[in-house]
Amino acid sequence: MKKTNFLAAGLIAAMMVPAVAQAQSREIREDRREVREERREYNQALRHGDRHDIREERREYNDARRDLRDSKRDWRRDHRYQNYRAPFRYQQFRVGATLRPSYYAPAYRIGYDRRWGVPQAGRNLVYVRHYNDLLLVNVRSGKVVRVYHNHFRWR
Repeated sequence: MKKTNFLAAGLIAAMMVPAVAQAQSREIREDRREVREERREYNQALRHGDRHDIREERREYNDARRDLRDSKRDWRRDHRYQNYRAPFRYQQFRVGATLRPSYYAPAYRIGYDRRWGVPQAGRNLVYVRHYNDLLLVNVRSGKVVRVYHNHFRWR
């Protein structure tokens, strides 16, 4: 009986993690929309409003921007993106460099996320995080195909 409850709780928790991540991205999308609306209203107040209207719209626009910034910060602080430090020192890689297999071991490979603004990895290619850099590596040869320097330095 206890084993069944424990397994059920584990399955529920496993299903909730993607839902939380999806909720965070939905919140970011809604905050971006709100910033656009507030910017539009602020520009309209600049054209046609008095001082009081302009001041009020500027305050609302700044609040919307602050909410968006906080949502992005919460998304970045998600536990999936925290443990990325490698057991070796930082080295700046260039395209064409050959990596040792320990640099692109499965522990340092990260799943593709379209919010990064990079294309999806092709066949035999994986994204590897090396400190704040994002490397696209050919798994068969160990060659670096593309380097995104300071890609994870969003703060």
